[in-house]
Amino acid sequence: MITIEQINFALPIIVVAAALFDMVAVYRRDLMMLQQNSYRNERYLRWFDQSHESTAIPRIFCLIAFFLMVLGRVPEILTYPAVVIILVWQGISFMRRKYKKPLVMTARARRIFITMWVLTAIIAVVLGLFCSLQWAAASLVCLLFVSPMILLLANTLLRPVEAHINKKYYNDAARILASMPDLKIVGITGSYGKTSTKHYLHRILSEHFSTTMTPGSFNTTLGVIRTVREYLRPYDEVFIVEMGAKQPGDIKEICDLVHPQAAIITAVGEQHLETFHTIENVQKTKFELVDALPSDGFAAINNDFPYVANRKVDNVEAFRYAVTNRDKADYVATDVRYTSHGTDFTVSGPGLAEPLQLHTRLMGECNVSDLLAAVIVALNLGVPAEKIKYAVAQIEQVEHRLSVKRIPGGLTILDDAFNSNPAGSKMAVEVLGMMKDEGQRIIITPGMIELGSRQEEANREFGRNIAANADIAIVVGQYNRVAILDGLADGKMPEKKVYAVDTFAQAQEVLAKVARPGDVVLYENDLPDTFK
Repeated sequence: MITIEQINFALPIIVVAAALFDMVAVYRRDLMMLQQNSYRNERYLRWFDQSHESTAIPRIFCLIAFFLMVLGRVPEILTYPAVVIILVWQGISFMRRKYKKPLVMTARARRIFITMWVLTAIIAVVLGLFCSLQWAAASLVCLLFVSPMILLLANTLLRPVEAHINKKYYNDAARILASMPDLKIVGITGSYGKTSTKHYLHRILSEHFSTTMTPGSFNTTLGVIRTVREYLRPYDEVFIVEMGAKQPGDIKEICDLVHPQAAIITAVGEQHLETFHTIENVQKTKFELVDALPSDGFAAINNDFPYVANRKVDNVEAFRYAVTNRDKADYVATDVRYTSHGTDFTVSGPGLAEPLQLHTRLMGECNVSDLLAAVIVALNLGVPAEKIKYAVAQIEQVEHRLSVKRIPGGLTILDDAFNSNPAGSKMAVEVLGMMKDEGQRIIITPGMIELGSRQEEANREFGRNIAANADIAIVVGQYNRVAILDGLADGKMPEKKVYAVDTFAQAQEVLAKVARPGDVVLYENDLPDTFK
């Protein structure tokens, strides 16, 4: 027969097992959020504060469970089963959650995860040996409440290890690049448009050169290092490097490794203002690429953006280009015409004996601008005009960057979900507005992020633009809801045509109810899991 003493001995062990089960899910989620914040403690803490994660229901439940265990005013026979139920329920709920960008268990993530468990074991074992099994169990429950502290401590302790590993990889990438002295390296940066421009330039240059580009969003120093070590081929003639930045010095760091000979600045705008603080800092950082060029290099610079046009460049030959503000541009795109088959436009500039007539399947002024930049670099690297013309006509739409597709049910989808910024979102919404001869014009969006003090006003203006160009608006999430709804109201969009939902799944449910064959649906931005 089981005695009360045996039950009281077994209950803490069951709590420990339940806590460990819960920790697997909680630690993985915490690590996922750190990964989405580039493994930077300060960015993770900013997200933690803005998302109100400290007062999330699962953490509050863990705190309640901890106090139930340590206060001792309720018999263990009642307290511990309740704690086990809370822990198991929370672990299962976390494991069932679906994330847009789930944790990628890279070698670095694995090291942090293991270190978190080592720290947890040390705390639990010390309390178990010097206090009691009950305190060891309670400590694990408490660690679930303060799990971000364990995460950040593990990340901090591993900094010397990561620095040593990164230095080894950096030196290896530098060695590979040094062994290819004839390799032409083109750097591309900008507040937006750099990924599309990279893809377009790669397609054009591949007609004439053996070309490699940084894949996906490998636009950090570590991403470039990985590309050099894993993707760059010994016989490559051109290496296209996308360069991203969230703070001053990020682009210079990449340039110090790859030493580009040519550059494209696609835009300087209100992006990542939470870390840059001012657009002047954005400008200075983006032009770190141009400043790093050798005297015999050249740069293609987009004059359609004021903070690109007003930046003097005298260290290298600069070709300024424009689609809209053409007065002081060297290369211009004119006669832009949109059809159901794509876009036709004309390129004129000093590198052309006569204007170049181009056709592309792509839509939108931003794509014309990005193609223009790619054409300028191709011409200056010696690609014949006929090869450029052929390549531009063959370019496929870059997924999630205003790509167009038709789906069963007669809907046309404008997919601009990868990113959203004031200039890009305005253009995408205006493309939607042009489709008056189609059915209803529907937009699904959570708005724009990382705009610092401009966040609210930019999203309100976004709402006003939607009201002028869309028939139905579905606003997703809470992060920008109030600002966008205020903008929609300013633009006199009928309330019955506006839907506010919490998730994209709910947005799809609304779409299924309101959409009809022939309608056009614009997906504008898709926030990562770090935003609600």
